[in-house]
Amino acid sequence: MKPVASMTGFASAARPTALGRLTLELRSVNSRFLDLSLKMPDDLRSTETAVRETIAAQIARGKVECRLSVARGAGENEPQLNAAALQQLAALASQVARNLPGAAPISTADVLNWPGVVETPGAEPDILRAQVLAALAEALAALAESRRREGAALATAMLAQCDQIELVAAQLSARAPDLRASVERKLGERLEKALGPALSAASTLTREEVTERIRQEVTLYALKMDVDEEIKRLTTHVAEVRRVLAAGGAVGRRLDFLMQELNREANTLGSKSAAIEMTNASVDLKILIEQMREQIQNLE
Repeated sequence: MKPVASMTGFASAARPTALGRLTLELRSVNSRFLDLSLKMPDDLRSTETAVRETIAAQIARGKVECRLSVARGAGENEPQLNAAALQQLAALASQVARNLPGAAPISTADVLNWPGVVETPGAEPDILRAQVLAALAEALAALAESRRREGAALATAMLAQCDQIELVAAQLSARAPDLRASVERKLGERLEKALGPALSAASTLTREEVTERIRQEVTLYALKMDVDEEIKRLTTHVAEVRRVLAAGGAVGRRLDFLMQELNREANTLGSKSAAIEMTNASVDLKILIEQMREQIQNLE
C-alpha cells in the first residue's frame, strides 16, 4: 500500500563526474497535473530525455523543478589544444600560402575557432548518463520520503478534523428532537394566535378542524426542517474520507470530490436552520470542510 503523499518537497544529491562535481536538486509544489521543468548545463543536455522519463515514472502530480549543475575544480577540465588538428590546420595554411601568396595569414583567433582545435575533456556519454541517473535516483528517493512525511502530517490533521465534524454532527443529532419540538410549539402558538380566529369566523370549520389544519401545517414544516438525512450523509462521507486516507496512494482528486459532497450537506443544513444552534453547527461544519479542502490541495 502506497502511503498518502504531499506534493510539496525538496531533495538534493551530489556525485563526482569527469566534468566536475554534479549537484542535482528537486523541488515540488502542488499542481493539478505533473508540470516538470528542467534546468541543466549544455554539457548534460544529452541526459535530458532520460531524466524526464525517470521523474515522470515516479511522480504523478505536482509542479516539479529539477536543477542540475556542475562545479569544476581549479585546473579541472581546462580547454586543451588538439595537436593533430593543429598540425592539419598548419598544413592547410601552408598550401594556401603557396597557392595564394597574397592571402592574409590566419590569426590566432581563426586558429582557436577552427573546429576540433580546442577540446574540453569530457566524460563518456554512457558513464555520464549513469552518474546523472544515480544522483537522480537518490534525490527522488529523498523527495518521496519528504513528501510522505508531509502527507502523513496532513492526513493526521484531516483525521482530527473528521473527528470534529462527527462531533458537531452527533451534537446536532442529539439536540435535533428538542429543537424540532420547540420550533413546532412556537410555530403552532403563532399560527393559532394569527389564524385561528380568522379561520373560525370566515368559514364553517369547527374549532377542532381549524386546530387540526394548523397541526398539519406545523407537521409539514417540521418535516421540511428535519436534518436526520443530512447528518447521516455527513457521517457517511466522513467515513469515506477515513477509508480513502487509510487506503493511501493518489487520493487528492477523490478527497476533493468528497469535500464538495460534505459542503453540499453543510449548505443544506444551513438552509434548514430554524434555530441558532443549527445555524452555528452549519457554520462550524463549513469552516472544518474548508480547512480540509485547503490541505487536500497539497495531496498527490
